Amino acid sequence: MTGPAIVLVGPMGAGKTSVGRRVARALERGFVDTDKLVVRDHGPIPELFVTHGEARFRAIERDAVREALAGGGVVALGGGAVLDDATRDDLRAHRVVLLTVSPHVIASRIGGDDRPLLAGEDPVERWTRIYAARRPVYEEVADVTFDTSSGPLSAVVTKIVDWVQAETTPTERTLS
Repeated sequence: MTGPAIVLVGPMGAGKTSVGRRVARALERGFVDTDKLVVRDHGPIPELFVTHGEARFRAIERDAVREALAGGGVVALGGGAVLDDATRDDLRAHRVVLLTVSPHVIASRIGGDDRPLLAGEDPVERWTRIYAARRPVYEEVADVTFDTSSGPLSAVVTKIVDWVQAETTPTERTLS
């Protein structure tokens, strides 16, 4: 392991990938999106859900999370990755940022997306139920929370970078 990662968790549409890329750039670290690892190794996520079911997808996702965390840097987890007990255990060794977003903002962010868990019903209602169910788990693993509902994403990126730099020990600063 290369040192603790900065891990972004939160619901679908909170901006984990967009914010994560910018945080990584600002901190001059690598960036990994676990959903992208899943797609790279196994194909499109909606097809995995249809062909193999959610349980198999979660096992594949778990492997992607383990790989991403081992690499350090900045890691964006898929929205449901924190549901795995082993993943939650692994996150204790890393800095975890929860990105939140208000339900009234989410419609514009998830519209037209191909998200298997939102298929077949009103996506905002379904998103709201999923977020409500997962929020206690997100809060359990998070060291800090930032909301992405309003204002430019750059403001959230700056807050995360400032938090990371304030939390970095003098030894870590000289190594990075």
